[in-house]
Amino acid sequence: MMDLSAIARFANDRVLPAAAGWNCGVGAPSPDLFAQAAALGLMRLSVPVSDGGMGLGFALRVQALRSLAAVDFGFAMAVVNSHNIALRLATDAAPGLRARVLPALLAGGTLGCTALTEPGAGSDLGALVTTARRKPGGWELDGAKTWIINARRADWALVYARVADHDDPDNLAAFLVDLHAPGVTRTACDSPLSQHAIGSGALTFAGVALDEDALILPPGVARAAILDELNAARAYVADMCCAMLAAALAETAAWGQSRQSFGKPLAAHQGWRLHLARAATDLAAAEALTGRAVQAVAAGQDAQLLAAQAKVHAVDQCQRHLPRLLQAQGARGLAPDGVTVRHLAAVQAAALTDGAQDILLERIARLAGLAALRPTEPKGGS
Repeated sequence: MMDLSAIARFANDRVLPAAAGWNCGVGAPSPDLFAQAAALGLMRLSVPVSDGGMGLGFALRVQALRSLAAVDFGFAMAVVNSHNIALRLATDAAPGLRARVLPALLAGGTLGCTALTEPGAGSDLGALVTTARRKPGGWELDGAKTWIINARRADWALVYARVADHDDPDNLAAFLVDLHAPGVTRTACDSPLSQHAIGSGALTFAGVALDEDALILPPGVARAAILDELNAARAYVADMCCAMLAAALAETAAWGQSRQSFGKPLAAHQGWRLHLARAATDLAAAEALTGRAVQAVAAGQDAQLLAAQAKVHAVDQCQRHLPRLLQAQGARGLAPDGVTVRHLAAVQAAALTDGAQDILLERIARLAGLAALRPTEPKGGS
């Protein structure tokens, strides 16, 4: 049974104190912290019970991750990305591979990542060039991936690659790769907006030998799986953005009650509190739209439009209101232990995760019938 109160205590007592350092470039989430997250069930939320998981639906998964995102978006994304690899293995890996890899992922002893984005390809799946070639007894993998969540610390990656010499034009497949294997090189992706918690990195594969059972999603299946995962990710990233905005709003409101200005609390000044009222109103709208997207994904419905709209709107509201909430706190808002300044940096990463805003807006235009389709483009295509 999922204990939301225990997850909230973990987020506030363990993640929150450490997050201030991560976002100043000091340290990174410890292996022990991931193990504690796993002990609370966060690595096995939707994994089938028969495989050691909790068997929870998508909506409950999103709800469980919300407390983590409220204190640190990067750590929440690191946890859910490893969880997603465990879920994929439970549903699609061969029994032997599943038995070898899954238990440690569920216990948080090892971590996973999804390697999709490449130096020359983001949302354009047709531009992916990482290639797997058949060899006696297995496969050989060559290529490069970049800006991969968890790549700095992950032990396993689900790598999307093209199968060479495959008859089907849709030759995209997914392979499980041991990131400690010969031929794998990893480097950190650094930026002025700290990437320590989210663990962004680049992966290079040079003649990496894979066993036959490393093929998790064959051609003809992998592309649809990517699109489904992207819709789900957009919905939970939208919810995480709502959680960040809600946490910043609460932090600012509390400061307004305690900080005195001209003989009375900041919250007693109409001009100060009106900004908070606007943020609360826009947050309510973002929460409602995100809730619809989450429910559509949970019900197995076509969630392409709702998930894209929810992510665009939630990110926009964070980018609109987090700077204003920071200003409402004054210099106190710049303290590293505050969540508002941390979320202001994190939402810039959220805006680029699982589809940048402009790309999603173009998708929304197509799905909503606001743009003419190209002659060869099906509605809702990738």
